[in-house]
This record gives sequence, C-alpha cells and structure tokens, in this order.
Amino acid sequence: MRYLFFLFVLLMAIACNNEQKGQASSATASSKDLDKVFDSYWNERMQLFPLEATASGDSLYNDRLTIPFTDSFRDSLKRFYTKYLTTLGQTKREDLSERNQISYDIFKREMEIQVEGLKFRDNYIPFQQFWGLQLDMGQLGSGTGNQPFKTARDYENWISRAGQFSAWADSAIIYFRKGIEANMVLPKALVVKMIPQMKELSKADTSGVFFGPLKTFPTTLTVTEKDSIKARLTAVITGSILPAYQRLHNFLQTEYLPKARTTTGIGAMPDSAERYKYLVRWWTTTDKTPDEIYNTGLKEVARIRTEMERIKDSVGFKGDLKTFFEYMKTDKRFMPYKHAGEVLAAFKSIQQRIDPNLKKMFGRTPKTGFEIRQTEAFRAASASAEYQQGTPDGKRPGIFYVPILDATRFNTTSGMESLFLHEAIPGHHYQISLQQENEGLPKFQRFAWYGAMGEGWALYTESLGKELGLYTDPFQYMGALGDEIHRAIRLVVDVAMHTKNMSREEAIKYMTENEAISEEGATAEIERYMAIPAQALSYKVGALKIREVRTKYQQQLGNKFSLAAFHDELLKDGVMPLDVLERKMDAWVKQL
Repeated sequence: MRYLFFLFVLLMAIACNNEQKGQASSATASSKDLDKVFDSYWNERMQLFPLEATASGDSLYNDRLTIPFTDSFRDSLKRFYTKYLTTLGQTKREDLSERNQISYDIFKREMEIQVEGLKFRDNYIPFQQFWGLQLDMGQLGSGTGNQPFKTARDYENWISRAGQFSAWADSAIIYFRKGIEANMVLPKALVVKMIPQMKELSKADTSGVFFGPLKTFPTTLTVTEKDSIKARLTAVITGSILPAYQRLHNFLQTEYLPKARTTTGIGAMPDSAERYKYLVRWWTTTDKTPDEIYNTGLKEVARIRTEMERIKDSVGFKGDLKTFFEYMKTDKRFMPYKHAGEVLAAFKSIQQRIDPNLKKMFGRTPKTGFEIRQTEAFRAASASAEYQQGTPDGKRPGIFYVPILDATRFNTTSGMESLFLHEAIPGHHYQISLQQENEGLPKFQRFAWYGAMGEGWALYTESLGKELGLYTDPFQYMGALGDEIHRAIRLVVDVAMHTKNMSREEAIKYMTENEAISEEGATAEIERYMAIPAQALSYKVGALKIREVRTKYQQQLGNKFSLAAFHDELLKDGVMPLDVLERKMDAWVKQL
C-alpha cells in the first residue's frame, strides 16, 4: 500500500509539473502571438503617421506626408483602431507573461480612447499657434531637426515630402472653413499669433529656414549631385512650400481672423462639456473630474504660496509676495547675460553640477547623446523651452532647446535649475531615451507618449533638485517653487477657462498674482492652454501620483527602500497610464 501511495504521489507530481509547463508554454505562445500583433500595429501605424516614423529613427517613410485631419483619413483610423481592438479581444490576458499583461493593458486603453476621440470634430481646427505641421515643417526642413540630410537619398526623401506640403496646406484651409460653418473656431487671440508665424516661414530670400540644407551639403556628395539637388529643392521651396505658407497667411488674415471667436475656452463650441471631460481623461489617464482637478489646484497653489512666503522672509525682503515677484522679474542682478552663448553655458554648468549625484539616483542611464541648443529664430517668439528626443541608434542626440529672444533680459530667477531638470536631465532626456533604448519593449511602447506619466515624471524630477545638489541659492529655489506653482496654477485656470467661463484676461491676472512671471510670459502660457485644452493638467496630476507611490514605498520598506531601484523600475517599461503604472509598481514592491 505504501508503494502504491508513493507511486500515486509521484504520478500526481509529474502531472502537475507537466500542467505547469503547459501553462507556461501557453503563456509564452500567447505572448509571442501578441508581440506579432503589436509589431503589425506598429508597422501599419508608421505608414499612417510617417512623421512619427521619422521622429523614432525609422527612415522607411521619410519621403511621405499624410493629412490626418481629413474625414477620409479619420475613417481609415477608426477602422485601424477598431481592427486591433477586436484582435486584442481574442487574447486572454491571464495567459500572458507579466510584461505582456502590462502591454495588453496599455494597448487596450489606447485603442479604446482613440476610437472614442474620433467622434469629436477637432479636425476642424487643423493647427494652432503652438502645435502643428506648419511649425514642424520649419524644423524638418531646416537641416537641424529629425529629418536627416546626410546622403543623396535623404535629400531625395525631403524633396518628395516637402512637395506634398502644398496639398496639406490647402486641405487645412478647407477644414478651417468647415470649422467656421460648424462654429468650431479658434479664439482671435491665438489667430493673431499664427499670422506672423506664416509670414516668417514664407520668407523667399535664402536666409529663410528651408534653405538651410543647401548651405551645408555632406562632403560625400559629388558636385553633380549637389547641383541637381540644389536646383530641384530650390524649385520645391520657391514653387511649392513658400506659396503654400503665403496662402495660409492670407487665409488666416483675411478670412479666418474675422470669423474667430472672442470667447476664451471651448465652452461655446459644440459638445464642449463632453469633449473636455474626454480630453481630461486623455491627458491625465485618470477618471478624475474637472472639478476634482480644479480643487486640487487650489490646494496646491495655497500650499506652495506658503513656502514662497517663507523664502521671501528668509532673504529679508520687505514687502508682499507680489512685490517680491516684481523684484525678481526686474532687478538687473538677475539678468547678468550679454549674449545667448552665456545663457547656454549657464545651463551646461547645471549639467556638470548634478552629474556626481545622478549616479546615486539611477542605476540605468541613457546611451543616447545630449545637446543644448538655442531655439531657431522662426519659432522662438511663441516657443517654450523644450526637449526633442534623439534616436535610439545614436545618430541623433536628444536636444534641449532654449528660446532666447534677448539674452540681456534672460532672467536667472525664471527657474533655470528646475527647468533643466525637467526638460533635460534627468527629466525628459532620461525617461524618453531609456524607453526608446529598451529593445525588449514592443515598438508601440518604445515610442509611446502619455503626458501624465511623461510630464509627471519631468515635473517630479524638479523636486529632486536639493538631492542633486541644486537650489542652494534661495532665488533659484524660489524659481523652482515658481515652476511648481506654475503647474498647480494650470489645474485652476485650464479647468476654469474651459468649464467655468474664466476669461483669458482673468486667467492671466490669476497667474501673474501667484507666480513671478511677466505678463508676456503669462499670456503665452494661457494662450497655450486655450489652444490645447487639458494638456497642461497632465504635469501636476502625474507628478503627484509618482510622489505618492514613492512615499508609500518608502514607508513600507524603510531602510530597504532604494531610490535608484525605484527610479529604474519606474522608467523601465516606458510611459503608461497612471493606473497601469501603479499596478506595475505595487507588483514590483511585492517581489522585493
């Protein structure tokens, strides 16, 4: 009997082991099948969005340009997203590997929210002063952006792509007109900023931005190749691109501006309440209501103002906070620069100072190169400091762009240290580069963007300033607090403008009363939120969540908590919706 009992136990163990192997094999097979779905999706997406392919370093479609705001294109997008959502529904999530369960969750949400968004007629506003191909073309065609100009083939690709811009511009005019008919138009305050942009980009002399690639030919090209390229590209610039910008300029000035609305938020437009709630979910990747976010903003503004008062008192300033802001904005001691090179050098010195401490906070660092550059003149007037991602193959570095209209007025208390942490290192450069370099991720994740986590991470890194050896100067710390309250103010004014009838002027006033920003700077910011509703909410919502989970794990783990390990795990799988991120991080902590 004992023998039979042991034999039974042995057979059961073998059967159980085989079942576990079978389950593991099934999970592996399911994960491999899903990886094929993701690969198919990415390859098809690159054909639909060739500019995304160029930005990610895929040169296969560098000669193409699509018009994504047309009704026919949007119909194809709906079929595209629905097809992959249906395909995903044929996969059992529980059969997937842990990594692919994360991918599954991200992909499912992405397909669902993309399909949902196509019901709104936002294509009736093809571009605005802050975003759009009309600005991207200048960077692409300048020779300094992500469109390569290293071989004869690169030039051929650009000549083909640039030749398609005229059709894009004419289509934009058609859809702007559809917007006029449907009462879907931009505010006048934004349109008046777009008109000079079009004029600048339509400059016909060789100082124009599109002539840049003809001034610095690669040494590998022959004289014959250079002559041929010069003749054909010049013909495209003068015969197609510049006339297209002139038509856009004339249309905006003579036809669109008189029809533009005088209201600030989108509340006066069709489906505005439903659309804004959708945009809040899109940008924050949460189910928070606009009112919840608005109230969080009010609380954060009050908290940060209290800290600002403390710093003001600590430096012995006599006067209220608004007077202190004015002092910081206008006193010449805070404007020491004579030319743009000195401003760029100051940012480079910040990079050098934080480098020793970065090694304590990150186990993984990017291989992608990094540069600091001045923003091009044609877009500097309407641009903020920004980061442009590099390519994972190392051919193009990540670039931190700084707009410098007048170096003698560039103010050091504007938050230079916190700005560098956010836009450059360890903010966007670390997060985006590490994500792109992770070849273990499906491409849709490697090159994905979710503002709540991506911008949330960048804002969170501003709070690392003291740990990195910065903010030792109270005025620089005040600048950092200014940047933080700036993101809190966004929660208030964005929601208020689009749901509570706050005017542009009231929003500008609220901003200038609560942070050390010029009226010019506040105006540019407020007009950005007018142009892109809810986008600015993502920063603070994401940063608060990252800080919340960090604090939670520090309390749970005590001395076992490793900040470097936390940062590495947080960034390892790229950006994702905040609820997916928290589930992933909770699972990581349980395994420690």
